[in-house]
Amino acid sequence: MAVSRGIHFFQNPGPTNIPDRVLRAMDRGTIDFTGAQFKAIAEECFAGLKRIFKTRQTILGYAASGHGAWEAALVNLFSPGDKVLVVETGYFSLNWGMRCEAFGLEVETLGNDWRNAADPAALETRLRDDREHAIKGVLVVHNETSTGVVHDVAALRRAIDAAAHPALFLVDVISSLASMDFRMDEWGVDVVVAGSQKGLMLPTGMAFTGVSAKALAAAADAKLPRVYWDWRRLVEGSSQAVWNGTIPVHFFYGLQEALHMLEEEGLDNVFARHHRLAEATRRAVRVWRQNDGPETFAVDPRAQSDSVTAVLTPEGYDANKVREVCLSKFNVSLGGGLGPLQGRVFRIGHLGDLNEPMILGSLAAVEMALELTGVPHGKGGVAAAMDYLVHEA
Repeated sequence: MAVSRGIHFFQNPGPTNIPDRVLRAMDRGTIDFTGAQFKAIAEECFAGLKRIFKTRQTILGYAASGHGAWEAALVNLFSPGDKVLVVETGYFSLNWGMRCEAFGLEVETLGNDWRNAADPAALETRLRDDREHAIKGVLVVHNETSTGVVHDVAALRRAIDAAAHPALFLVDVISSLASMDFRMDEWGVDVVVAGSQKGLMLPTGMAFTGVSAKALAAAADAKLPRVYWDWRRLVEGSSQAVWNGTIPVHFFYGLQEALHMLEEEGLDNVFARHHRLAEATRRAVRVWRQNDGPETFAVDPRAQSDSVTAVLTPEGYDANKVREVCLSKFNVSLGGGLGPLQGRVFRIGHLGDLNEPMILGSLAAVEMALELTGVPHGKGGVAAAMDYLVHEA
């Protein structure tokens, strides 16, 4: 059996590396979550999250993954038979739509090529055609983790407004929050779905929902059954006052420290760092594309994600073999393809607690794995990434 030495390079697009500072913050005994000490920590955390979400609206937390926050949004806003429009962005958008169907909602999908960003004009046209306002909600994934394509939430909001449509606007920011710019209030988002395990640099297991006043009002009339996720039980006034069951105190310890780290760096600097590391990755892939090699799955450079790059392998070559060699020989973990992209793409995560040597080491492992698996590619991708980083340092 092979023994791995050194640091495990975890380049999945979620969960992400957990900083030592966050781990140390969580390495302590629990406290009474009804007491003043915990209340102060929780209030600090929710105030910090509002700055990250860029909102003055209500933020709720749950002991759950982001999928739980998906469900919370659906059961609190809609009634059986309601129609929702899912803007197709990739695997996760369709997965959210499947949950809508499971709850008895009528789901319409606004089709879109996974390699390109969603078209605001197509959304506007569809909503203008909905003269009876049968569509009660529009669901969008800001940054589609399965494809590495980012979608223009502000432009999609403008399309809804241009159509003068009253539908609620729901946005998944699970792989973009605290990694890429997002503005809940300015962009007119009614419900935001987020998770702990990506840009917030925490373990998996805590989810968050940003909820507008319009969404809270809709929740008062929604008829889908809900207990664990019921906002009516959790919210008093405009903030969370009640938790479902035992509060995950240790997540709050970690979240408090993660928010300190983000604010020490400065959110704009966090975004700039993510963009720099993402662009270095893309520069490497462009070189690999030579000799009919792999290519960035996202076609339009303006829609290429700053938190994950999906790399499409040439026809006839298995992306999973590249991943297997990276892990077994070099202790580098990459994300795999999801749904129809299984075996066709590997995904390089570059979000969260990450710096230049970490991304360069991972890119070197990928370039060696391409060689070892016989995937055609141009040589010198890592050098191209280094050259970019030298000039952008």
